[in-house]
Amino acid sequence: MKFKLILAFVDDQKTTLVLDSARAAGATGATVINNARGEGVHRKKTFFGLNLEAQRDVLLFVVESHLAKPILNTISAVAEFDQEEGQGIAVLLDVEEAVGVAHQIQALIHKVPTDEE
Repeated sequence: MKFKLILAFVDDQKTTLVLDSARAAGATGATVINNARGEGVHRKKTFFGLNLEAQRDVLLFVVESHLAKPILNTISAVAEFDQEEGQGIAVLLDVEEAVGVAHQIQALIHKVPTDEE
């Protein structure tokens, strides 16, 4: 079974919604890294030196390759990445090797096609 990694940088207020939606789209779990920061094309204005940017979370999903694109599209829609500047981003990367995914494989074995099919 082949896997892909989805890295999603989302507003912390949308984390639960994105996690739930990704799971509904086929993700079997995620790792959440709290309190990330980032800058887009335009820097946010500050008020007396205070940063007005919202906190971000980094969500890492190791997903089966056949499910990766639908999960990525779901994350993008729910997080509203393309609706307004500064909502976050997500990227999809190939995973060459993965360990610790035996339970994930068992949960997916009957849901996705194998390479032999």
